[in-house]
Amino acid sequence: MQNPFESGHIKNYILFYVSVVVIMVLFFIASTIFRENKDIDKKVFNTKMSKTAQESRDIEEEPSLTSKIKLMDKPYK
Repeated sequence: MQNPFESGHIKNYILFYVSVVVIMVLFFIASTIFRENKDIDKKVFNTKMSKTAQESRDIEEEPSLTSKIKLMDKPYK
């Protein structure tokens, strides 16, 4: 088996690692240069309800007196 330090394999691995890092840095720089900064307006929601909206909500929340579910006469064992 050859010694990797003497045969130059370590040099090739280091050059390969450095080239991968350089390519990643170049892609990062290219992506930041060509990125368009679009300003997005902040959405503001109206949290104060008018009286008519509150009244309609109160009417909807009233429970109905008639039930649509019929219970069984005797339970299963």
